[in-house]
Amino acid sequence: MAAQGSKQQHLSVRVEQQGINHCTRVVYNANTPELYEEALHNCEAQLIHLGPLLVRTGAFTGRAPNDKFLVKEPGSADQIWWGEVNRPIDPDRFERLHQRVLAYLQGKTIYVQDCFAGADPSCRLPIRVITEYAWQSLFARNMFIRIQDPEGLATFIPEYTIIAVPRFQADPAVDGVHSEAFILVDFDRKLVLIGGTGYGGEIKKSVFTLMNYLLPQRGIFPMHCSANVGTDGNSAIFFGLSGTGKTSLSADPDRTLIGDDEHGWSDNGVFNFEGGCYAKVIRLSADAEPQIYKCTRRFGTVLENVVINPLTRRPDLNDAGITENTRAAYPITHISNASPTGMASHPTNIIMLTCDAFGVLPPIARLTPEQAMYHFLSGYTAKVAGTEAGIIEPQATFSTCFGAPFMALHPTVYAELLRKRMTSHHSTCWLINTGWSGGGYGVGERIWIAYTRKMVNAALNGQLAQVEFETEPHFGLSIPRQCPEVSDHILNPINTWKNKDAYNAQAADLKARFKKNFRQFEDQAEAAVKNAM
Repeated sequence: MAAQGSKQQHLSVRVEQQGINHCTRVVYNANTPELYEEALHNCEAQLIHLGPLLVRTGAFTGRAPNDKFLVKEPGSADQIWWGEVNRPIDPDRFERLHQRVLAYLQGKTIYVQDCFAGADPSCRLPIRVITEYAWQSLFARNMFIRIQDPEGLATFIPEYTIIAVPRFQADPAVDGVHSEAFILVDFDRKLVLIGGTGYGGEIKKSVFTLMNYLLPQRGIFPMHCSANVGTDGNSAIFFGLSGTGKTSLSADPDRTLIGDDEHGWSDNGVFNFEGGCYAKVIRLSADAEPQIYKCTRRFGTVLENVVINPLTRRPDLNDAGITENTRAAYPITHISNASPTGMASHPTNIIMLTCDAFGVLPPIARLTPEQAMYHFLSGYTAKVAGTEAGIIEPQATFSTCFGAPFMALHPTVYAELLRKRMTSHHSTCWLINTGWSGGGYGVGERIWIAYTRKMVNAALNGQLAQVEFETEPHFGLSIPRQCPEVSDHILNPINTWKNKDAYNAQAADLKARFKKNFRQFEDQAEAAVKNAM
C-alpha cells in the first residue's frame, strides 16, 4: 500500500485546514503505481490485460445533469445563466450537506491530488481533488496537469477543492436535490461536492464548469473543443457534440494534438485545460482510432465500465452490456504526437462539426463571424435511431456553445468572446457536416469520412482560399464549388438529392427548427447575428 513518504509531509495546506478531520489515513499526491496498489488492495478495481485498471462506476455510467446545482449566492447570482442547465440551490442546504460529507469522511482513508487546470501558467487554476476511492485519485492525476516538482507540491495552495464521495448518498427530501446523486458547485466557498455517483466525468466536467465561469471574467474564451497544430505552427480548434467526429478528425497523424476536449483561448493563444484524455471507447477500432485503441491496453489507463472476458481479462470494446458510454481516462503523454506543452498559437481555422441526419446541410461551408456566432449559439447536430432509447427517426438536437451543460454564464458571453478572438486574429470558421447526403437517414448515405478528411485538410492548409464559392439559398452558407480530391457533385447538397422539391422542403423544415431554437437568445443577440440565417 502507498506510504505517506517525505513528499507528503511538507504541505502548505493540509486537509485539516479545510475542515476534514479524524480520517484514518490521508494519502497526498500518490503516484500511479501507488494508486494501483491502493485501488487493488481496496478491491475498487481489477488489473486487466496489458495493464489498465478496470473500474465500475455503479448505477451512474454517465453524467447526471438533473442532479447538478449551483449555489445561488450574492457574489455570482447575477452572472449565472439560470434555467434548466444551471439549477439553483440555497447556501444553507449546501452547507448542511457539506457538513454531512465531512462527518462521513471521519474514520476513512481519503486520497488527495493537487494539480492544475490550464496548461498556460498565466491562466491556470490550482485545484485539489479529494476522493474516497484511490482509482478516482488516479483519474484526477490522469486528467489534470500534474505538478512534477516536489517543491511545487510542497508550496501548493488550492484555489478550488473538489470532494468526491460516491458511497455517500443524499436524501432528496432533506437535502433539496433530485436523487441520491448530487453535483454541487459553490463559487463563493470555492468548493465542489460530488456524491452518490462514481462516474469520473463528474469530476472532469465540474472543473470545466469552474473554468467556464472564471475565465470569461478575465477576457479568456473557454471552449468545449479539441485542438491540434500543424508543422507550420497554424493551430485549429474543433467544436462538435458527441457523434460528430470531433475526436476522429482532430486526431490527425500529420498534426500535433494539443488536447481532445477542453481548451482556452487567451491573448497568448490556445491552451489545453487538461493533462489527459477521457475517450469514449465503445466499438473503438484499432484501424480507425489506432492511438486511442493502444491507450486501452496501457498501464496507467483507467477503463470505466468496459466489459472483459473473465478468464483472459481482455477487454471487449464492442460489448455495450454495461453501457454505451464506456470510457478510458489516460494521460495525454500516452498519445505519441501530443503536444508536450499543451499550448499553441492563435487558431488559423475554427471547425464547427455537425452530423446532419436530415441530409440538407453542405459537407463544408465557410462562415462569416456573425454566422459563426449563430451556429455556435445553436450547437446543432442530429441524433438517429439507435443512439438513444426511444429515437426511431432523426431528431434535431441543439446544445448551445457545443456544451450547454457546462456553461455557467449566458451563452452570448461565450459567443461574443468567439467573435472577438476570431476577428482579432483573422481566423476562418468552417461548418463541416459529417452526416448524410442525398437524402436523410434511411434514404441518403453518410458522407464518406475520407471526403470529410480531405475537406478539412483543404481548409486547414489554405487550398480552399484559391477556389470559387457560391451561396446556397436556405441557410445563406458560402460553399466551395471545388475541393481537391473531392467530387464537385457533393459540395452543394441539392445536387445529391433525386427529388429537388423534397430537398427544399426538408431544408425549410430544418431552418424553421433553427429559428425556433434561436428564440431563446434573441433578447441578447444583436440583429446581425439574429439575421445570420
